[in-house]
Amino acid sequence: MIAKRLRACLAAVAATCALLFVMPMASASATAATATTPRAACTYSDWVAGKWYVAGDIVKYTDGKYYRAEHDNPGYDPIISTWYWEPYDCGSGQNPAGFVVSEAQFNQMFPGRNSFYTYQGLTAALSAYPGFANTGSDTVKKQEAAAFLANVSHETGGLVYIVEQNQANYPHYCDWGRPYGCPAGQAAYYGRGPIQLSWNFNYKAAGDALGIDLLNNPYLVERDAAVSWKTALWYWNTQTGPGTMTPHDAMVNQRGFGETIRSINGSIECNGGNPGQVQSRIDAYQRFVQILGTTPGSNLSC
Repeated sequence: MIAKRLRACLAAVAATCALLFVMPMASASATAATATTPRAACTYSDWVAGKWYVAGDIVKYTDGKYYRAEHDNPGYDPIISTWYWEPYDCGSGQNPAGFVVSEAQFNQMFPGRNSFYTYQGLTAALSAYPGFANTGSDTVKKQEAAAFLANVSHETGGLVYIVEQNQANYPHYCDWGRPYGCPAGQAAYYGRGPIQLSWNFNYKAAGDALGIDLLNNPYLVERDAAVSWKTALWYWNTQTGPGTMTPHDAMVNQRGFGETIRSINGSIECNGGNPGQVQSRIDAYQRFVQILGTTPGSNLSC
C-alpha cells in the first residue's frame, strides 16, 4: 500500500502531490485487459459508421488502411476525425509506433493493474511526445521507458489506483488567484492519473500543451485512458519539478534513474528524506529493465 503523504504543492511539484488514491468504477472508456499474446497482423474488422468504438479499437477503413481509436467515439470517420483516430501500422500488432515495450511486457510489469490503464491507451498517447522512449540508442530508449513505468508503478500501486483517496484534500487544489479560476468547481482539481496531476494551474498548463480543455473538464483524466497517459507524459517530458531537468532529459542524457526521482518527488524523498520510497522506485526500475532485456545504468539513487 502506498505510504500516506500529504504535502502542500508548489507549481513545480504539484503534479506529484498527495499520493493517495481510490479505484473508481470503470468508465465507458476503460477497456478490459488484453491478452498477452500478439494479435494476428491485419485481421481487424471493417470500420462501421455509427458503431461505438472505445480507445484502442482497431479497424480497417474503406481505403484499405488501418486506424486505431485514440478516444472513444460513436463511429466517426477515421480520415476526418483525427482527434478520435490515428493511422495504425499492423505489423506484428505487438509494438505500436515502434514502442520499445510490447503489450506482453507491459502485462508482465503490471499483472494486477486496473483495466482503465490500458496498453492501447498508453500507445495512443505516445504521439503527443514522439521523443519519449524514442531518443538515443536502443538501450537508452528501453531505460527511459522502464524509468517512466517504474515511477508510474510506484505512484499508483502498480497501476491499480487512479485518483487521490483522501477526498478531504479535494477542495485545496484550486488557486483562485489565477485569472481563469476554477471553472469546474472548487474541488475538481485533485490528483489523477499515472503521475498525479493536481491543481487548476497544472490542469490548465497540461491541457494547453495537449490541446485538451482540462481546465473545464478535468474529469477526462480519470475517464479517458489516452488522456490520462498523456498527462503523465506531459509531466515527464516538460516539467522539472524540484529537480533541475525533466525526467526525459535525465534519461536521454545519461544522468541516471535517480534524477527522475528527484524531478518527481525529490523534495520529499531525496537526500535521505525517505530512502524507503526511493528504494521502492529503484526496485521497480530494476525489474522493468530486466523485463526489457537491458541494463539499468548508473546513478540509480538520489
